[in-house]
Amino acid sequence: MSARGFLFAFIVLACPGLFLAAGQETTPPAKEVTFNHDVSRILNKNCVVCHRPNDIAPMSLMTYKDAHPFAKLIRDDVVARKMPPWHADPQVGEFLNDPRLSDADIATIDAWFRTGAKEGDPRDLPPTPAFSQGWHIKPDIVLTIPELTVSGATQDAYEYIYVPTNFTEDKWVQAAEVLPGDRRVVHHATVSVIAADKVAKKEEERSKSDAGVDKYHYRTGKVLHLRPEAPVVDDGCSYPTGGGVPGESSGYLNIVPGIYLPGHLAETRPPGYALRVPAGSYLQFQVHYSNHTSDDVKDRTSIGLVFAKEPVKHEIAQYEIWNNLFLIPANDDNHRVTSCYTLPQDVIALAYTGHMHFRGKSMVVEAIYPDGRHEVIMNIPHYDFRWQETYFLKHQFLMPKGTKLVTTAYFDNSSNNPQNPDPSKAVRWGEPSNEEMMGFWLQFADPRLVDGSAGLARK
Repeated sequence: MSARGFLFAFIVLACPGLFLAAGQETTPPAKEVTFNHDVSRILNKNCVVCHRPNDIAPMSLMTYKDAHPFAKLIRDDVVARKMPPWHADPQVGEFLNDPRLSDADIATIDAWFRTGAKEGDPRDLPPTPAFSQGWHIKPDIVLTIPELTVSGATQDAYEYIYVPTNFTEDKWVQAAEVLPGDRRVVHHATVSVIAADKVAKKEEERSKSDAGVDKYHYRTGKVLHLRPEAPVVDDGCSYPTGGGVPGESSGYLNIVPGIYLPGHLAETRPPGYALRVPAGSYLQFQVHYSNHTSDDVKDRTSIGLVFAKEPVKHEIAQYEIWNNLFLIPANDDNHRVTSCYTLPQDVIALAYTGHMHFRGKSMVVEAIYPDGRHEVIMNIPHYDFRWQETYFLKHQFLMPKGTKLVTTAYFDNSSNNPQNPDPSKAVRWGEPSNEEMMGFWLQFADPRLVDGSAGLARK
């Protein structure tokens, strides 16, 4: 995926919002509102996790001096419910990491701006939040790739780096965060658990430099594309594989402690749920580099792991479900693509992630249960590639074996889409961001209680 169009200006305010129309006035509190007494507390709780020095937001909001020049912008974006981006439909599901402000907090910020954005009594200022440098969690261990030089000519490259954990016993990971070594060149990174005896084969596969990878894919440089002659299947649910290439299922299982995407912060699982990292295993870092600095840049991307501090009841994994065969026509502003996958085992649903590129418009996922009941479990009515959340469920629930997951996505490949790299071109699956993807990731737990025996069924 290319970093083209990834604008940090998009995250000019990492404070959350609800759903008033832009410009709608709120009812201000009766008392005087100041930064030190009122607004700082709201920002500390909801915003400065990103709006602090050297983090993903473009400016700090940790002090009055920092925030005051942006008072109008803060007020406008809070009342308009723009930031931080929260793209899930509030009518579908309740989520642990929902960052939206209460009506009272929005009214307080509105009143602060309207009454002069006053600083207030310094004695009213709450303690400054303490953060670890660069991290949004406090890792128990940090694992880092060897230093890698990203050439100034690198626009799209996927690097696969294998880092030994050196764990002498199984470890249970409840929270994790992937921290780019240099955000200017790391577009995204996915860290997966891989057995030590599989590393050599993986490295051999990735070392092939020939353009022909398999019957349905080819490589240019270090990125994969779908061959033009591959079957065109927009409605994956009408196809035997559900949207996967012929002979391969639309869904597969992966063990993913953490990912880094634009707008994606640390992943913290509920108490009692954790990922198993077996003794002696490796972590596969898949890092997508896109360098627009024109200079050679050194990177050492890391993952921080927080181990479970209480007994683990359920083991976590992830199903990644795709349509890899679609074709989006040139100038099509509302192109429909579906995928289907039937769960091969009972699972406890924990979190959802939808993934598309710049032409992604919306995504809905419906569960069709074995008893015939239909339920929309995720709805992203306005997808934005520049800020990609994982939605952690407030209430985990059982999905029985045989549940069919139907994902329906729409793409805007027209000139009306300001992020569109080129509306004149038809688009198929590809790793670069100027091509497209259509995926739904279900993070889940095994309903069986952890008993220390062999881990989760790899189905």
